Amino acid sequence: MKKIFFIFMLIFIQTFNLRSEDFALKEIISGLNSPWSLTFTEENKILVTEKSGQILLVDLKKNKIKKIKHNLNILEDGQGGLLEILFYNEMVFVSYSENRGGGKSSTSVAVANFDNNSLNFKNIFRAEPPINSGYHFGSRLVIKDKFLFITAGERGQGMIAQDPSKHPGSIIKIHLDGSIPIDNPKFNGKEDWLPEIYQIGVRNPQGMDVSPYDNKIYLTNHGAKGGDWFGEAKYAENYGWKILGWGGTNYTGTKIGRKWKKGFTKAIKYWVPSIAVSSMIIYKGMEFKEWNGDALITSLRDQSLRKIRFKNNKFINEEIIFKEKIGRIRDIEIQENTGRIFLINDQGSVWTLSK
Repeated sequence: MKKIFFIFMLIFIQTFNLRSEDFALKEIISGLNSPWSLTFTEENKILVTEKSGQILLVDLKKNKIKKIKHNLNILEDGQGGLLEILFYNEMVFVSYSENRGGGKSSTSVAVANFDNNSLNFKNIFRAEPPINSGYHFGSRLVIKDKFLFITAGERGQGMIAQDPSKHPGSIIKIHLDGSIPIDNPKFNGKEDWLPEIYQIGVRNPQGMDVSPYDNKIYLTNHGAKGGDWFGEAKYAENYGWKILGWGGTNYTGTKIGRKWKKGFTKAIKYWVPSIAVSSMIIYKGMEFKEWNGDALITSLRDQSLRKIRFKNNKFINEEIIFKEKIGRIRDIEIQENTGRIFLINDQGSVWTLSK
């Protein structure tokens, strides 16, 4: 009986744990200037943003890079600049730190019809108020059921994330043209909330994806000194920053608050100490079909790609796919037809992960 159990466990481990010799990491583009995000326009073409303000169209087959002109008014300041990019139905959505004058900026979102020479963007969202800070823009974008969801970081302002009369520190839900959905929390018992706000109490959510399996939105949130987390975006709820510290402390070492308490949204997974969590996807594809339904999460500090298995918002296990191989990982996307994984690092490269 023990022998049968041992054989079963060995098969289980070989099925669900990918060893380093089972995959290939390949650098396909280098020399970029602080790239932040990528999105596919076709199977072998991607758009890439550089934090300094460039939008690049990359032909993966021909290995050609083309700069696309645009009209965005960007203030590159600290963590701010040109950030997320999302291609959808021949439209290009971007989030960026908009120059609001006098050193102030906001997490802003704009849209343009796709053109491979020039993009004429129109703002559809601005996080109010503008703030003089180079911290915590959030800035991830996803589209679910033809609604646009935006992560707006709290800009280093702490308790502003508990003030629903201000956008920083919240998850935003709007129509693709910027208009306000009539089913948002403000119109369903949260009269003091701004009409665009879907959820409050986040710090710096740098990852977001819609699961193709349960159609829920999942987030990664960058904590302070500890307290990174992975969890679900939930209607009209509150993740608790800066009442809660999620297990972390201020950078001075002083305590923030409890890891979690009743009345606040509970994350699926916390990291203490911090791994400096960044982007994420819920994997669906043939290349690593054994990962289907799992969250793939990237980090900056320990330069890792991690796989989280979870079910019904309950954490099951975590596996480090690789660590300290390609530098600080900023973004992750899937090539839809193949299931290959594309990664961007802060050092200016695009990498692929495949079998």
